Amino acid sequence: MVALYPAKDNILMTHDFISLAIIALVAALAPIVANLIPRKPVPETVLLLVGGAVLGPSMVNVIWLDESVQLLSELGCAMLFLLAGYEINPKTITGREGKRGLATWAVTLGLAFIAVHAFTGVSARGMDGLAVTIALTTTAIGALMPILKERGLLETRIGSSILSYGTWGELGPVLAMALLLSTRAAWQTVAILIGFVAIAVLVARFGHQTTQSDGRVYRILFEGRETTSQTFVRVTMLLLIVLVALSSLFSLDIVLGAFAAGFILRYVIPEGDHRLESKLDAIGYGFLIPLFFVISGAKIDLTAVASQPMLLVGFILMLLLIRAVPIVVSMMRDKDPEVVELGPRNHLTVAIYCTTALPLIVAVTTVAVNAGAMEASTASVFVSAGALTVLIMPLLASITYRVVEAHPIERIRGRWSGSLSSEDDENVPPEQREDDGR
Repeated sequence: MVALYPAKDNILMTHDFISLAIIALVAALAPIVANLIPRKPVPETVLLLVGGAVLGPSMVNVIWLDESVQLLSELGCAMLFLLAGYEINPKTITGREGKRGLATWAVTLGLAFIAVHAFTGVSARGMDGLAVTIALTTTAIGALMPILKERGLLETRIGSSILSYGTWGELGPVLAMALLLSTRAAWQTVAILIGFVAIAVLVARFGHQTTQSDGRVYRILFEGRETTSQTFVRVTMLLLIVLVALSSLFSLDIVLGAFAAGFILRYVIPEGDHRLESKLDAIGYGFLIPLFFVISGAKIDLTAVASQPMLLVGFILMLLLIRAVPIVVSMMRDKDPEVVELGPRNHLTVAIYCTTALPLIVAVTTVAVNAGAMEASTASVFVSAGALTVLIMPLLASITYRVVEAHPIERIRGRWSGSLSSEDDENVPPEQREDDGR
């Protein structure tokens, strides 16, 4: 009997590798297919989700959600939020617009609570109702990062506003999950959160002091980053895995630990490091993050989604009303000249981008399903709605942004004034044109 165990383990390992090979195939084909479509209207993320859903257990059933595959998915999610946290300047969320983003998220949470209580068949105070409430307040800033990078928006004023409002749409729900969906007493959860923050601050201070002093550790870190040691990358991955492990140990969502790792990394190297960033992008976007999206898609039960279309459409419409509208109102009431200059249509663009939701919907519904408060089929509908927002919201936002950038009225006026000035130039003597600077 003992001799059979190695053979059994080998069969399981082969099973996992076949599943992983198919996931990797979807990940490799997604960017190729996305680039073959004219103007790239469909983000790669959507293709990854669709590929996972079609090949997952509810359809073709060639992607199997075993423990090893789930672990890779969790690492991919953690890597996604590490890179998101690293991209965010702390001033973006603690500055004036960031504070407005926090206040707007709080308003969104209140509206979501009222909507769930008034328009759904679940109790807003039950775990299922709280899960739906939190899901309606989310922004998938991690999923948005690659889209914003592809479209060249990350370094723009619009990108800054998306980060200011969207980051709180990520952090707020994570904290709400810890406080509202926890089975512990509230004071225990608060104490754990304070302890976690204290650990993160200590790690950040130690890392900052290490990199600022020209000591032996500093030299080892920076001299070994271009060798086979890849010291800085290894330390970064250690930071990520340790904080994710602490989050899991404290029964917090791993997104919190991953975000904290990204913030710490940005604090340690505030000016950034292009070589480190390129290596982390290669690990994340080249391997782990695509796996996360494919596996997330494989968790979607398409038959359950098809049987509840009104719930799917209703959830997306509620997301638009509850998440997007308060952001538009907040930006339109903002007196900052830079925000005013963006104009109403760009305010709408920011709000639509911030209505993109997915990873946290997966996390929130998973907690409710594991607690027996929500049916797996219902959770599939919510996850599918989140997946659809990754397709619909960036597409809508690109349309509104393109309209704003076109400035049709101003362009007509410019052509009209230009034609008048050219006609005037024809009637002005050459010597007068020189005097006028024409």
